[in-house]
Amino acid sequence: MTQEYRAESITVLKGLQAVIARPSMYIGDVGLRGLHQIVYEAIDNSLDEALAGFCKNIIVTVHKDGSITIEDDGRGIPIDEHPTEKRPAAEIVLTVLHAGGKFDKKTYKVSGGLHGVGISVTNALSEWLEVEIKRDNKLYTQRFLKGIPEAPVISEFNDIKTGTKITFFPNHEIFEDINFHFDTLANRLRELAFLNKGIRIIIKDEKIEKEEIFQYEGGIQSFVEHLNKNKTVLSPPIYLKKESDNAEVEVALQYNDGYRENVFSFANNINTIEGGTHLSGFYTALTRAINNYIKKKNINGKVESLTGEDVREGLSAVISVKIQNPQFEGQTKTKLGNSEIKGLVDRVVFENLTNFFEENPGVAKIIIGKALDAFSAREAARKARELVRRKSALVGRGLPGKLADCQEKDPAKSELFIVEGDSAGGSCKSGRVREFQAVLPLRGKVLNVEKARLDKIFANKEIFNLMSAIGTGIGDEFDINKVRYHRIIIMSDSDVDGQHICTLLLTFFYRYMKQLIDKGYLYIAMPPLYKAVKDKKIYYVYNDDKLQQLFNDIGKDGVRLQRYKGLGEMNPEQLWETTLDPTNRRLKKITVEDAIKADELFSILMGEQVEPRREFISKYAKEVKNLDI
Repeated sequence: MTQEYRAESITVLKGLQAVIARPSMYIGDVGLRGLHQIVYEAIDNSLDEALAGFCKNIIVTVHKDGSITIEDDGRGIPIDEHPTEKRPAAEIVLTVLHAGGKFDKKTYKVSGGLHGVGISVTNALSEWLEVEIKRDNKLYTQRFLKGIPEAPVISEFNDIKTGTKITFFPNHEIFEDINFHFDTLANRLRELAFLNKGIRIIIKDEKIEKEEIFQYEGGIQSFVEHLNKNKTVLSPPIYLKKESDNAEVEVALQYNDGYRENVFSFANNINTIEGGTHLSGFYTALTRAINNYIKKKNINGKVESLTGEDVREGLSAVISVKIQNPQFEGQTKTKLGNSEIKGLVDRVVFENLTNFFEENPGVAKIIIGKALDAFSAREAARKARELVRRKSALVGRGLPGKLADCQEKDPAKSELFIVEGDSAGGSCKSGRVREFQAVLPLRGKVLNVEKARLDKIFANKEIFNLMSAIGTGIGDEFDINKVRYHRIIIMSDSDVDGQHICTLLLTFFYRYMKQLIDKGYLYIAMPPLYKAVKDKKIYYVYNDDKLQQLFNDIGKDGVRLQRYKGLGEMNPEQLWETTLDPTNRRLKKITVEDAIKADELFSILMGEQVEPRREFISKYAKEVKNLDI
């Protein structure tokens, strides 16, 4: 019998209960990203004080017991009784959603925290949280357990210092992992220091005894130099700024001799990874300023006008706007939608860049020369595309001959294995389920796209086969709706060559098909490292720790151990059992949590500069446990 649906069936979650019941709705997930998000919510409060000019120092400390402290020297969260809530203001900020001074423009002209969900969510998702507030010559303290005040606010005499200190321990019943990652936090704090000129941000980790200090008097100009530190630059940083009553626009740009653009946009310190009106205004103004200069100086009569793609080749840029009422849109709320900002950024960039070119003709000549070279390469790439299309038309569906396609036509149910070599490719083809699993063997190492333009990429046979199999196209023709598989799985050997091939493929996907990564379609297969046999029973082991655990069950005596160096060492049945079978295999999903760090790493590992790569290898060589050559 159907249960009766009446008023008492309606559940009302009060206070922070909704956050505890559905944490992913508020912080995205309960993995590492969500764990670090609750730290950023606390940092946002300190940053708002910095934006308002009242805070100069922010200190983030990871303690040995796993708790974390965020401390600032701002004014301190108000502690007096709220006129309508009849509770101390600080308690309201820490226990009520969408409560804070950022909604009052007299308190904060601009605020980054409006994008987040507030420090009350940090409180709700912590086992405990303690707040210390210094203001009005007093020290106020209060402790919370899972978002609920343990006792009223306690006050005692304090000196003239002011500020807020939040310490909390994340709830292990909610989060999958409660270990804060130093590098993840440091990268975000470095970014904030770049975006807020002069602010001093310190991060300490007592567990690993590591500390870093971030303070950049150059602001986003230093940011651009950081983006290009492993590249060969062609121009000095160009810095543009304009302030009005309701907004502040900052732009810094610098060209390098690479072939890709590296542009980051921010609104009120929020990384708008989906772009928005500020980014559109920058793109439009940059293209117009360069084309106007070419026309005015009659630099190249053969080119009617350069496209945005031409003028952005080798460009590193940071666009930062600070506005009173940011309107965010998009699925992840990281796209700026304020229509008035497009025109403002367009005007600021066009006028200032035009003046800069007139005053610095030498730099202008280098930048325009780079753009004209990009135009020529784009024309060559267009001809290569047309040739590819003509070849594809001759062979019907345009799929590469080496592709063993699957029978399934629904991309959501289909997967593609990119396999190194014909031997492993043969085993994979024999071991797969052809209904939904496709296999594409690659011969040798694919092109390093970090050092190549589009025309060279289209001319590379292995890359061409890969593009044809996936179906989306690349560059300005990329269309995610044409993808033929929703699981694209890189399978490579565990030796040096295999890892190099994997890195080359990841470089290609990150630089030219990043939307596949953003959609969660790209994976790396994790075949076992060992095969252990004892008493006719087979054990597949995936790492050294698991091998030791196995020895503690079964012992080492009488164990025949094989360490796999290549996929070709497995027969089709073994490959199916360990790597192809969806019910048993292990896949590593490729994600990009920090685009700035990812760009830096690809530049170091795959770029032209040798010295940064040597330093990287020297730094991490001691961590290598097994090196198969």
